[in-house]
Amino acid sequence: MIKVLFVCLGNICRSPMAEAVFRHLVKKEGLDQKIIVDSAGTGGWHVGEGPHRGTAKILQQYEIDSTGLIARQIKKQDLNDFDYIVAMDKQNKNDILSLTNEENTKVFQLLDLVEDVQNKDVPDPYYTGNFNEVYDLVVKGCTALLEKIKKEHHLN
Repeated sequence: MIKVLFVCLGNICRSPMAEAVFRHLVKKEGLDQKIIVDSAGTGGWHVGEGPHRGTAKILQQYEIDSTGLIARQIKKQDLNDFDYIVAMDKQNKNDILSLTNEENTKVFQLLDLVEDVQNKDVPDPYYTGNFNEVYDLVVKGCTALLEKIKKEHHLN
């Protein structure tokens, strides 16, 4: 199984949105028996909570299932357990990397995979309120990530 973890600050806006969108894309491609998807936050303020109402609303609007999305905090063990650890912004990436002393090439930012985007940080809609912009960026990033995984693992 290929394991993918999306990470943002509190795990109630960006990373659960990415988890749901990516699960949707994986299922659509018939790869849900080969790819496991999860999300976490670098902070623990929202552990046990469901997605922010803005995230829930936009996922519902696009008919993307958000069942089972419950906030949790990233653990050091996640660095061993997951094949791809996808940060929503540079600060999250740095916080993830601070959990280990080793160089870790499986940790990267979602928008590193999207060429036509200048700013590689997915803005936090908890502060901006712009869930539509974040959704559009997440879809682009998740689509590129799925293509990367399919190519690297020879999945059709």
